[in-house]
Amino acid sequence: MATDKLEVIKEATLKSNCPECFNQNLKLTFYQKHRYGQLFHRTTNEVTNQIVCDKCGSDIYPAKWTDDIDRLFEYYKKMVTPEKASTKFTGLFYGLIAFISALIGVAVYLISKGIIELPL
Repeated sequence: MATDKLEVIKEATLKSNCPECFNQNLKLTFYQKHRYGQLFHRTTNEVTNQIVCDKCGSDIYPAKWTDDIDRLFEYYKKMVTPEKASTKFTGLFYGLIAFISALIGVAVYLISKGIIELPL
């Protein structure tokens, strides 16, 4: 069973007014989705973002963005460089491959020595 985790790839402080409380401390965060399983670690191309006001703690959704927030968002969006999509296998995966290969090797050896006969 794989678990998904959003890892922060860039954070920025925006000096723009919050549409809710008019405070000038907004935090823009970009996340990249990673999937962790027992046999693999997969990095996806999926990048998400979130803007949160530091004072009132509310999420600022795109419908409430001002022109200033929109311009700053587009600027920081160009600066984000996510990791390439990749899959990395864990030690458990390689251990299972080695164990299965050893089993096949033992079976082939036993069959070639005539200890085990295959029914035809």
